[in-house]
Amino acid sequence: MLKAFVRTTTPFIDLAKQNFARAASTTVTPNASSILKTTKYGGKYTVTLIPGDGIGQETAAAVKTIFKAANVPVEWEQLDVTGYTQEGDLLFKQSVDSLIRNKVALKGILYTPISRLGHQSFNVAMRKDLDIYASLVIIKNLKGCPSRHKNVDFAIIRENTEGEYSGLEHQSYPGVVESVKIVTRAKTERIARFAFDYALKFGRKKVTCVHKANIMKLGDGLFLNTCREVAKDYQSSGIQFDDMIVDNCSMQLVSKPQQFDVMVMPNLYGNIVSNVGAALVGGPGIIPGANIGREYVIFEPGCRHVGKDIQGHNAANPTALILSGVLMLQHLGLNDYANRISNAVYKTIESGSAKTHDMGGQSTTTDFTLAVISNL
Repeated sequence: MLKAFVRTTTPFIDLAKQNFARAASTTVTPNASSILKTTKYGGKYTVTLIPGDGIGQETAAAVKTIFKAANVPVEWEQLDVTGYTQEGDLLFKQSVDSLIRNKVALKGILYTPISRLGHQSFNVAMRKDLDIYASLVIIKNLKGCPSRHKNVDFAIIRENTEGEYSGLEHQSYPGVVESVKIVTRAKTERIARFAFDYALKFGRKKVTCVHKANIMKLGDGLFLNTCREVAKDYQSSGIQFDDMIVDNCSMQLVSKPQQFDVMVMPNLYGNIVSNVGAALVGGPGIIPGANIGREYVIFEPGCRHVGKDIQGHNAANPTALILSGVLMLQHLGLNDYANRISNAVYKTIESGSAKTHDMGGQSTTTDFTLAVISNL
């Protein structure tokens, strides 16, 4: 059996719900109530589905087809939000209401316009309004997928709700713009504990804090010092802790990525590091991820690439969204379905029977989907 992305199964919300002051020696046990709160009718879970922009409709169709073939007990509540959907639009409100109702969503990548002033990113709005504070991206080699490095397997955890993505910008004088970076002790402690709890739950050995405290001595200094304080609570668990300046981290990632296990960092650094990590193991098409809060979880590809250049060409690699869906099934406790689908994906990639263009082949999205189904 091929190795799964997550080494054991537990609802991700359980990690997000840990009390700030809880010592690491306290046993963390799966909380069934977090699963039971998910909307379920007639033996099926209802999940919000937002395909996203670019290749989103094609990759979402692949997931729906595979889930149907595997008889996964999931009903989709699909909402075709785009990156251009305004916060005041009815569709925006309906998507938020759907997530609040269902607690769990599977989402593709949404395009965020660069030139539209005052336009709030749907992603940022959802994370801040619903306090979906922890971003998880898993960077791991897949057998059969060409990559620059071997034996890479680490998790990137970033704080979602503050940092440079606080959205506090203003023009103080014509030609002078101030962007405010927010760092708080409470939210830093929360994300640090999430990272250590994740390491404990999934058998990881080390947590690395990534920062720029040598220059941003107050903001990143607070982030680093808070992570150091949290690390003391976990010393008895045997989890190692170290820290690394973000520019050195970038160099270390491309030279020796095997040294990393769990990485925790502020928002902007995590966005950049996730993309670097994707390039190490085969590109954004194979990177799964999740955004996790105390009440809601959104599963989505770990790299924010909409693939607009290949939209409509039936050329996208749906692996990232499929494996994000696998993480969702594990969260829901549907472990047998998760294992069947993930093993089918790994077998398809390892065999080379349906390589999409990003993996060095000419197979279509449809070819890959059918190959996965044949391997179920």
